Amino acid sequence: MALFSHTCFSKHDDYMTKRSTWEAIARFIPRDKIIWECFYGDGSSGEHLRSLGFDVIHEPIDFFKEDRGEIIVSNPPFSMKKEVLQRLKLLNKPFIIISPISTLSTRYMRETFGNEIQIIVPRQRMQFVKIGDNGEAHDDGRCNFDSVYFCWRIGLDRDIVFL
Repeated sequence: MALFSHTCFSKHDDYMTKRSTWEAIARFIPRDKIIWECFYGDGSSGEHLRSLGFDVIHEPIDFFKEDRGEIIVSNPPFSMKKEVLQRLKLLNKPFIIISPISTLSTRYMRETFGNEIQIIVPRQRMQFVKIGDNGEAHDDGRCNFDSVYFCWRIGLDRDIVFL
């Protein structure tokens, strides 16, 4: 039997969102709201949303201390899913966030949002751009898990939307 130690793995949250990821759901993002893309990363996500015609606040500020915009559209660090979801509920504003589908079955998701969450399921597995230790971007297309768009108070026609 193989033994695995949590100390052999390091958490890397430096995965940036591709333009195509936001492009796929642009029709679901309200155009009359100011978006706060609250996790800055390398800054490209805000640029992608702006290029799709959205009014976006995207600055390197602390999500846990600030409150901007009217709606949140973001790809938060997956290692902080629980804390991010709890903060989103506290902020009480509509959101669309990317997270692994496994987040749906967590106790903290059920306790925080109950049956209020809606999901947009992409056609294919989302891929991300990895920022390496030296700051170089790597788009290797090797994400090995499925992610979805979790939506709250967006008003989708159905609770699960398949693209």
